[in-house]
Amino acid sequence: MLAIQETCARIGVITNRGLAGVLKQHYTKVIVAIIVILLIIANVANIGADLGAMAASTKLIINVNFSILAIAFTILIILIEILIPYHLYSKILKWLTLSLVAYIICGFIVHPEWWTIIKEAIIPDIVLKKEYLFAMVAVFGTTISPYLFFWQTSEEVEENIEVEGLKPISVKNRIANMRTDVKTGMVFANLAFFFIVVTTASVLFKNGINDIGSAEQAALALKPLAGDKAFLLFALGIVGTGLLAIPVLAGSGAYALSELMNWKEGLSNKFSKAKSFYLVITVSILLGLAINFLGIPPIKALYYSAFLNGVIAVPLLFVIMIVGNDSRIMGDETHPSWVKFFGWIAVIFSFIAAVTYLILNFF
Repeated sequence: MLAIQETCARIGVITNRGLAGVLKQHYTKVIVAIIVILLIIANVANIGADLGAMAASTKLIINVNFSILAIAFTILIILIEILIPYHLYSKILKWLTLSLVAYIICGFIVHPEWWTIIKEAIIPDIVLKKEYLFAMVAVFGTTISPYLFFWQTSEEVEENIEVEGLKPISVKNRIANMRTDVKTGMVFANLAFFFIVVTTASVLFKNGINDIGSAEQAALALKPLAGDKAFLLFALGIVGTGLLAIPVLAGSGAYALSELMNWKEGLSNKFSKAKSFYLVITVSILLGLAINFLGIPPIKALYYSAFLNGVIAVPLLFVIMIVGNDSRIMGDETHPSWVKFFGWIAVIFSFIAAVTYLILNFF
């Protein structure tokens, strides 16, 4: 994750273009268009699942109608993304990452068997069954995820715009600042991810609960088994994570489609100057909301969209690694050695997981 996100960020810093804009310059527009469409489909499913989870989790804490909560969260997120200036908006997103601490605290509250967890984390039991491999591809798709590639690259462009409006900063300093952000973000994201797995494995799976249909079901199942504190933290974590994730999901699709279509884009622009960009954000979030009223199970939507992301990520990862090491595009700022090594490992692992699943499923 560190290697891939650094590559995407470096592309944004050096080219001053979003990922779709860079890919469009050097590859066939049709291929980029297919990737962008698949990205938006997966993002909308993700947004829908997150909105549903936020509304349902809030309903567990305060007894308000699910539909009212889902619509209220939708309106709130759209207004925040459109009306708040970028320099304030980026700070809001950074502070929202603190909501992930809820999962880390929750992981300690449930008193897991640490020795077993450490052993299984270092030496996992890999099973060559299609269900296991589907889950593995989905995990890749929700961590080394295409929407993060597009968001990271475009946010570096936004940061460049902010910096240019203040005092000039050298490319080396911009890369140093970027690296600090990427390291902090990726380490924190992995910690939260790890403790979500620890909590659910230690409490739910251990007690025979291995078929969770919704996020609120997971939170409710924790209540009698791990106590009110774990339940409340898990529920609040879902709300905070949704507020953090939905703007990023909608924004990444809007950046990608706007660059593809040559529309004015960027959160640093006002609505009147980038109407198409903000319209994509609004429609994506509204479509996500609609999923919650179509009878589609939210966890299934999330699970399958994660798998789709895992499949889309494979060719994207390959292209990103090639672009990031092309001196014609990157000048002297091609991949450092550690990025090459771990970036290509990410490509190989993702490719093997996706291809093995397809072989087992269809042959």
